[in-house]
Amino acid sequence: MDRDLEAPERIALATTGAELIAEGFERYLTRFRALTGEARGNFERSDWPSIQRGAKNRLDLYGGFVVRSVSAIHELLGRHAGERETWAAIRAVFERRIALHPERELAETFFNSNVRRVFHTVGVDPLVEFVRAETFPARYAPPWSFTEVYHREGTLDEVLQRVLRDSGFTIPWDDLQGDAARVAAALAAQIQPGDVEAIEMVCAPFFRGKGAYLAGQIQTRGGRIPLLLALRNPAGSILLDAALFTEDEMSVVFSFAHTYFFVELERVKEMVDFLASMLPRKPIADLWSALGFHRHAKTELYRSLLHHLATSNEQFDVAVGQRGLVMVVFALPGFDVVFKVIRDRFPPPKTVTHEVVREKYRLVFRHDRAGRLVDAQEFEHLEFPRARFTPALLQELATSASESVEVRESTVVLRHLYTERRLIPLDVFLQDAPAMDARAAVLEYGQVMRDLAATNIFPGDMLLKNFGVSRHGRVIFYDYDELCLLTDCRFRDLPSATTAEEEVALEPWYFVGEDDIFPEEFRAFLGLRGELLESFLASHGELLEPAFWRRMQDLHSQGVVPDIYPYPASRRLRPEDARWEAT
Repeated sequence: MDRDLEAPERIALATTGAELIAEGFERYLTRFRALTGEARGNFERSDWPSIQRGAKNRLDLYGGFVVRSVSAIHELLGRHAGERETWAAIRAVFERRIALHPERELAETFFNSNVRRVFHTVGVDPLVEFVRAETFPARYAPPWSFTEVYHREGTLDEVLQRVLRDSGFTIPWDDLQGDAARVAAALAAQIQPGDVEAIEMVCAPFFRGKGAYLAGQIQTRGGRIPLLLALRNPAGSILLDAALFTEDEMSVVFSFAHTYFFVELERVKEMVDFLASMLPRKPIADLWSALGFHRHAKTELYRSLLHHLATSNEQFDVAVGQRGLVMVVFALPGFDVVFKVIRDRFPPPKTVTHEVVREKYRLVFRHDRAGRLVDAQEFEHLEFPRARFTPALLQELATSASESVEVRESTVVLRHLYTERRLIPLDVFLQDAPAMDARAAVLEYGQVMRDLAATNIFPGDMLLKNFGVSRHGRVIFYDYDELCLLTDCRFRDLPSATTAEEEVALEPWYFVGEDDIFPEEFRAFLGLRGELLESFLASHGELLEPAFWRRMQDLHSQGVVPDIYPYPASRRLRPEDARWEAT
């Protein structure tokens, strides 16, 4: 029988183990930055397929490096790999190793991922994991290391020309002087041009999909306002497509429903703090996600949840909205997140399996979400006091989700769940919304389907209850169990009845394949009536025709990547382009 470790042996193993994990983290970070650095060249070449591949490859990095790191640790520690005392020693050495690391927060999360893969810890274990006690960790503050300040010298047009010229692209501008003039004119509609004292810009562009963004802020006599310049490269030269000047507009571009940005950074935490200064209502977890660090975003989300529980007496309760057939959905009243647990069994008409549901979430995670699919975080082995759950929710979890939830005498263990940003279900929103807001939401509902089709996604279940409205009025899809690739569907014309019997048949008298979809039937599922239905049909009537969906399939089969804009058409600066391309 192997003997226990002596103290000097444990220290030696801990030192080597901590170094193995630190090396794994550094290799991950190096590869992450290499993939991020490829985005600029892909944008300049209009190589949109490479940008899409790069986004997926970067998402896959983290898990692979954690697996290799854990394997190396197991090989080093042998039978001692499961000893908490040994891991506590590794943690202590690792903490000293990263004390001055510029990405210390990311390194701690990487270490925790190793620990949880080894121990499958229920709840948290402070002995072997990093669990930050401080509610508000130290933040960076101006002057920022990655910005350039352009003081007001000359006209506003001239300042903006310097901003654009310094963005570092190797391809030419389509009309740099004209673009600067258009931004100046748009800004003059917001504030007095003479009030502008300086413009501070992040030196590195943000890349996502077919767009690039220059982010910064305008220093005025009355304070600071955000500045976000949206760039396109449709034909080998850069044009400035839109200028955004409000927190809300910028917040939508950095939304939890978008794919993550590529932006070259030396200190990620500093960029998070800079963005937080301009988007103070945006959760910190969302900003980490927006920069591509989704696993640390998960850490930040969990810590904010623990803080909320520690500073309130709120209970988890069944979420507002219709009861889901696939998920038990619950929430905390003052916490802007919903929690979703897969039910043990799905009643008709649902035919999916648990694994299929998980696969749908994996698909969404790796796909272009186009600002229309909620980013979901997957958690395992969470534990909370039983007293923090309402009796109604406990009953629901115990009777409908016992495979994923264990209700104990004093605690509730959530073996597996997803978290998503809380939205107002569209059907609930339309019940009480003023007429103008209701009409806007219905038009957004149609745009969701267009945007998803442009990214090769078909939502499957188009009931209003599966869509939500954000605080910005954006409509977003969040129910994924029937979601699929658009190119996997067969969109058919509804056959015409040829006999009286077929005319009155209660069931389809024609063959319907598993992947067959009849858009002409969508109208029955919209749940819209009167003026709302008329508004929808006027703007989005072609969604009820197979031709639209087939046309989108043809675009995808040709490798075409359609344009999708995270800002209104009214914000586009060129009159000849101030319309949405047909999608």
